[in-house]
Amino acid sequence: MASMRSLTVLGAAALALLTGCSAVAPENPSERTDARGSADTVVGGLNAPWSITFVGDAPVVSTRDDGDILEVTGDGTRVVGTIDDVAPSGETGLMGLATDDRQRLYVCSTGPDGNRIQRYAVEGEPGALSLGDAETIIDGLPSATIHSGGRIAFGPDGMLYVTVGDAGVSDDAQDRGNLAGSILRLTPDGEVPADNPFDGSPVYSYGHRNPQGLAWAADGTMFASEFGEDTWDELNIIEPGGNYGWPIVEGIGGDERFVDPVQQWRPDEASPSGIEIHDGTIHIANLRGEVLRTVPVADPSSSAELLAGEFGRLRDVTTTPDGELWVLTNNTDGRGSPADGDDRILRLTGR
Repeated sequence: MASMRSLTVLGAAALALLTGCSAVAPENPSERTDARGSADTVVGGLNAPWSITFVGDAPVVSTRDDGDILEVTGDGTRVVGTIDDVAPSGETGLMGLATDDRQRLYVCSTGPDGNRIQRYAVEGEPGALSLGDAETIIDGLPSATIHSGGRIAFGPDGMLYVTVGDAGVSDDAQDRGNLAGSILRLTPDGEVPADNPFDGSPVYSYGHRNPQGLAWAADGTMFASEFGEDTWDELNIIEPGGNYGWPIVEGIGGDERFVDPVQQWRPDEASPSGIEIHDGTIHIANLRGEVLRTVPVADPSSSAELLAGEFGRLRDVTTTPDGELWVLTNNTDGRGSPADGDDRILRLTGR
């Protein structure tokens, strides 16, 4: 059944569906650029970067196509380690990064048998970090050159959440016996938590096409971004056991069998990737839309835009240990138009 949170936006959604626009589409282009924001470069010259996390105070970045984990040192980078047997193709390769409360690095990558999560001890001091041996947490996850998921994050409950795309087979997203098209919830060691919504299954929610960014509000509400197909990209509130409708429904459908998104956008103005909640606001890095979209946690049916068209495709966004907001561009992955110095990490300023 549709959630109460979803129902609160259905009135606006109904009007949107009648007009063919998203529930919060601006009336004219000038409204989209009132809050462009500004940013400066932390580091440039990155090749197809995908995810940022922090090991203590040290920022580390995954590079999708060459399998390298980079440490940002001053205005440059150094290789911390190269993940073995990464098999990049299309949207796959070295993808999501996360750290646990013991500062171990969790890495999502595509191997010979599909996507996998591996864990590494990180050794050494900032500026000279290195990776220990790999421990496999889970492997054999559905993977394809498209719709390959790949984001990982630890929730406030200490559990590891993993996004899994439908791997190009849309009907698999409605099959709970298949991990495709789902968000998984695991213990840090890769076991199925006893309080997962489906006994013995790592599936936390399903009916997704290609879920991406994961973030939690202060009250524990879980948000996820999702790539749609040709009609609607989504921002969802994730509920345990929720069915998000793909491929039966894309965007807000008003079907009581499914949980509707709290907001939707046309793919050419969105393609939402990594997300971060910072100071009570959801920040969403958009690829095709080339914008950092902001959504208030207190009113997730509204939005504004930052950095609109300034830096090209945006892949990830994160908060640094000292409270800055960093954004990762993604123009060198074969789908963008790289400028001099791309790709780069940006520090958001002027807010």
